[in-house]
Amino acid sequence: MSDSEFWLITQTKLPVSPESAFSFFSDASNLKRITPPWLRMEILSSLPVEMKQGAEILYRIRMYSIPLKWKTRITLWDPPSRFVDVQEKGPYREWVHEHLFESVENGAVMTDRVRYRHFGGKLINRLFVAARLKEIFDYRARRIKEIFSETHG
Repeated sequence: MSDSEFWLITQTKLPVSPESAFSFFSDASNLKRITPPWLRMEILSSLPVEMKQGAEILYRIRMYSIPLKWKTRITLWDPPSRFVDVQEKGPYREWVHEHLFESVENGAVMTDRVRYRHFGGKLINRLFVAARLKEIFDYRARRIKEIFSETHG
């Protein structure tokens, strides 16, 4: 069993202020809107979730047709700059996702920094996990841009 640590870092330019982008992510129900449909995500927590440090969100996803419960906890809440969610139960040995919102000319840049560990090591990561995560975050970036273009275009 490998204890390798992996990183996924993405950036998405948005045509809104960091405050507007942060506000969108403060609504847990928006998570389903930006998750690929093939993951068949269901939010199991009662909505709305009061987003703050210590908040928990429970949901179910399907990975390779296998239903998995995923529970995250907000461990850092610093509006409108950043927040961090950490997997407490789910498919990864470790999952720490930092969301950063920075002001740039004509909008904001949202940076996702994900540190993760899983069972299987570097080969499994290269063949399966990294590519799937890239696919998920690419979809997410497209959807976020579409949503903000519709509402702020």
